[in-house]
Amino acid sequence: MKHQAVEGFSKLSKEGKIEWVVNEYLNGDEKAIQTLKQYWNDDADLQKLHDEFSENTVSNFYMPFGLAPNFLINNELFAIPMAVEESSVVAAASKAAKFWQTRGGFKTTVLSTTKLGHVHFMYEGDFEKLKNAFDTKISAQLIETTNDITKNMRARGGGILALELIDKTSELANYYQIKASFETMDSMGANFINSCLEQFAKTLRAEIEADDTFTSDEKDSIQIVMCILSNYTPDCIVRAEVSCPIEQLAEGNVTAEEFIEKFSRAVRIAEIEPYRATTHNKGIMNGIDSVVIATGNDFRAVEACAHTYASKDGHYSSLTHCEVKDGIFRFWIDLPTALGTIGGLTNLHPLVKLALAVLGKPNAKELMGFVAVAGLAQNFAALRSLVTTGIQKGHMKMHLMNILNQLEATENEKNYFVNYFKDKTVTHHTVIEEFCKLRGVKNVEEIKKDK
Repeated sequence: MKHQAVEGFSKLSKEGKIEWVVNEYLNGDEKAIQTLKQYWNDDADLQKLHDEFSENTVSNFYMPFGLAPNFLINNELFAIPMAVEESSVVAAASKAAKFWQTRGGFKTTVLSTTKLGHVHFMYEGDFEKLKNAFDTKISAQLIETTNDITKNMRARGGGILALELIDKTSELANYYQIKASFETMDSMGANFINSCLEQFAKTLRAEIEADDTFTSDEKDSIQIVMCILSNYTPDCIVRAEVSCPIEQLAEGNVTAEEFIEKFSRAVRIAEIEPYRATTHNKGIMNGIDSVVIATGNDFRAVEACAHTYASKDGHYSSLTHCEVKDGIFRFWIDLPTALGTIGGLTNLHPLVKLALAVLGKPNAKELMGFVAVAGLAQNFAALRSLVTTGIQKGHMKMHLMNILNQLEATENEKNYFVNYFKDKTVTHHTVIEEFCKLRGVKNVEEIKKDK
């Protein structure tokens, strides 16, 4: 069946959008309509709020909203909200929090908070003439003509920090940038930065047009390509770390020396081997993204920035590092991340407001710390499992409930399987086989036929 294009889809009511997609793509399935509508909120005003977060909304997509307790951070206890659908992420973070709670906890330090944006433009002319004009007049005018835009931000202690003309012609003919550095305080600052950049472009063009030292050809050659913030913020960095005397790392049959040797080697492998570093950093982002989402921030921007930073030395590497010095084990992450606690969803989404309240209504710097701690905790828990007991046994026990829910197991059956796998490793095949035995059938298809 060939599908037809639709005109004016955005103007249809929510019911109209649902009717169209169900008829066009789902063969008129009434159950699909029911599925979409059962996720609507009963509170019409709350549902309208969610509908207006994005475009062409037809339903809500739920993610589990959990808490990882017992995080001792800078000598204060916190429970960290985490929105994530992957099994074992919250459990792993909680386990790491409990481990470090009695070993000094986590420490966070914001190293810098500078954010960046660029005016990308083309210019076919004398670079020295352009640079001289920029240094003596244009840069001051860029600041002057954005005073109205920056007024409120300056009142809060932020604003434009620096302006720089960048020559990129060695990489692309006639390509230049105005690189602008900003402090946006407790807002992520995207709209603020982009508004400044667009005004910079207008001012740049006007100043060159009015400057008689430029020829008419040079004036005509100015072409603004785009004005946009960068999600790569290598100067907006928070450090989270844990440390303790090496003897405190002994557990069970594993000596402290053995643990440190295996753990350090695992980190080193992630530092030098991109195949391992990708999975290593993905685990870190499990923790980071879940807090970023729970607090209404842009996890795509955080992901993009982190992975670019992981490649800053010319190859993709680990975001975390460890060392042993003078009998002290230290494990840390330097995370570049631009976050906000005002603006966007932070003032609108009820669960986001609740998550920020649980964290004590942090400012942007404090939130950077919580996010980095979650990533470090996640990585510590994963590496600790990998180099000692192995990761799969614990992970598959968490995955057990997903398998049982797919089989529509009863509560009694779920309790049976939790007990059954107390001393066994969970595999999908074993769960299916034992489930069929419990139900007295030969295969899962027989269960489906009974429904």
